[in-house]
Amino acid sequence: MKILVTAAGSYGDVAPYTGLGARLQEAGHTVALAADASYAPLVRAAGLEFRALPADPRRERSGASGGKRELMRRAAAFTRQLGPGLADAAAQGADLLLLSATTAPLGRHAAEAMGIPSLDLPLQPNAPTGAFPPVVAGTRSLGRRGNRAAGRLSLRVVDRLYADGVRELRAQLGLPLLSAGALRRRRDADRRPVLHGVSPALVPRPADWRPGLELVGNWWPYTAPDAALPPALEDFLAAGPPPVFVGFGSMAAGARDDGTAARLTANVVAALRRARVRGVLQSGWAGLAGPETGDDLLTVGEVPHALLFPRTAAVVHHAGAGTTAAALRAGVPAVPVPVTADQPFWAARLAALGAGTGPVPFRALAEEEGTPDLLAEAVARAVREPAYRTAATGIARHMEAEDGAGEVLKAVENGG
Repeated sequence: MKILVTAAGSYGDVAPYTGLGARLQEAGHTVALAADASYAPLVRAAGLEFRALPADPRRERSGASGGKRELMRRAAAFTRQLGPGLADAAAQGADLLLLSATTAPLGRHAAEAMGIPSLDLPLQPNAPTGAFPPVVAGTRSLGRRGNRAAGRLSLRVVDRLYADGVRELRAQLGLPLLSAGALRRRRDADRRPVLHGVSPALVPRPADWRPGLELVGNWWPYTAPDAALPPALEDFLAAGPPPVFVGFGSMAAGARDDGTAARLTANVVAALRRARVRGVLQSGWAGLAGPETGDDLLTVGEVPHALLFPRTAAVVHHAGAGTTAAALRAGVPAVPVPVTADQPFWAARLAALGAGTGPVPFRALAEEEGTPDLLAEAVARAVREPAYRTAATGIARHMEAEDGAGEVLKAVENGG
C-alpha cells in the first residue's frame, strides 16, 4: 500500500511521524512523508520518500507580535498555504492518508476529493471530554460540563482558523462548498477511529470518549540502529556525573533580536551552577549558547533524545508533547518550563504524576527582570529528591510495554 503521512509545525510536530513511517515501511508498505522542506533530511534519514509542503512554521512564528489577534492571523495564513500543498502531495500518489492534528482539517478534504481513505493521528488528546479542559486552554478544570463545553468551543476556534483554507481548498478540488455549520455537523457525525499518539500512562483515556477514540501510546522519532552521540558529547558525559539537559525546542526566542536569547542563556547557566550540576544545553530555536569556557557545560545542536536522555540526571524542557514523553520514556525527572499552547497541560500532568517539579514560568528566565532562582531550586529538587526519579521510572515501565506504532499498523492493515 502507498501511504502518505502528512505533518506540519515544529520539530516535535513532525519528527514522531518519521519513526511511525519507518515502522509501516518495515511492514512492507511504501511510505512518503509530506512536511516543510526543512525536514527533508530528517525524513530521508528514516528511509522515507519526502514530499514538500509550502508552509514554513518557523517563519510564521518568528517575530510574531501584536497578541492573540496577530497570532490568529498568522495561523490562518499558515493554513491557507498548507491546503494546496497537501493536495499536491496527495496527487503524487497515495492509497491512504495519515493526518497529524495540524494537517487533518485540510487533509480530510483532499482525501474526499481523491476518493481515498484517511486516518487521524494527533499527538494530543484533543477530543472534548469532561475529564480535563482543552489541552490548549490552560490547566484549570471547569468541572465536567464546563470542560466539555470548553472542548467543543476549542474545536470551533480551530474551525475558524481553517475556514478560509478549507473553503479555498474545496473550491480548488472541485468539491461543493459547505457552510461552517455543515462542516461542523459532518465532523460531529464522523465516527471513524482516531488514534492518539499519547501514552495512557501519562493521560488516562477519558471514560466519556466515544468508541474509536483511543490513546495508543507514543510513536517516536526515527533513530538509526547505528546512531551515536557526537564525540564531544560522549567525552563530556564520560568526564563527570550525569548532567542536566536543558532545551526549549521550538520556542523561538532566538528569532527575535531583543536580547531574549542572551538573558535566557545567562539565567539557565546561572541556575545550573547554583544547583551545582553539570549541564548540556541544546541550542534549538531559542538560541541557547553556553559559555565557551568551563568544563561544567556543553552546548549541542540536534541530538537523539532517545540516546541522550537516559544518561542525564534531569531534563529541563518546554513541556512539548514529544519532549515530555521522551523524558518519561527515559525514566528521568523533568523540570518543565512551559511557554504556550499545550505545554502547560503537559507540565501539569508531569507534576500530578510526581515525575516532574512544578512548572517554572518561562518569563522568570527570559524577561528583563527574570532571575535564575526558581529554576535553580527546581533543578536541585529534581536531581536530589529520589521520589521524582522513582515516579518517572514507573511511568517508563508502562511506556515500554506500549506499541503505538504497532497499533497504527494494525489499523492500517485492518482498513481503519
